[in-house]
Amino acid sequence: MTRLAVLALLLLAAPLAARESLGVYDSWAAFKDDKPLRCYAIAKAQGTPPAPAYATISHWPRKKVRGALHIVLSREVADKAEVRLALGGKRFVLVGKGRNAWAADAQADAAIIAALRSASRMSVSARSAKGGIFTDRYDLAGAATAIDAATVGCAKAR
Repeated sequence: MTRLAVLALLLLAAPLAARESLGVYDSWAAFKDDKPLRCYAIAKAQGTPPAPAYATISHWPRKKVRGALHIVLSREVADKAEVRLALGGKRFVLVGKGRNAWAADAQADAAIIAALRSASRMSVSARSAKGGIFTDRYDLAGAATAIDAATVGCAKAR
């Protein structure tokens, strides 16, 4: 994904005035928002999914949240469907609702981020509310650096 494509996605995600760029790193970028204070790494799913899909790793210092995974899926997940995340040889089950998915708890977030740092690709699969299985895929080039930039971006606020 080009830097221009990453920046275009991010401009759509929230108002520009509230966002400070912390850098673009291959397929990932890092940003800081002031109100509410949060820093995050973000990437767009590969290909042309039916709806914008992206993954974020966020830090919310004032809420004491560090390294929280949030994925916006390209399709709505069926009720009670399992959302599966694959990172290299590691597999995780996420909590899913609507087009959103996240780790079950802080320990799962930490394990996912550790696996993400050593993998080159990530995929998220689930049963769609309209039927059938779908998969959103991500290139992880630059992910670790973007996550580090987001961590440093909010470090002084802790």
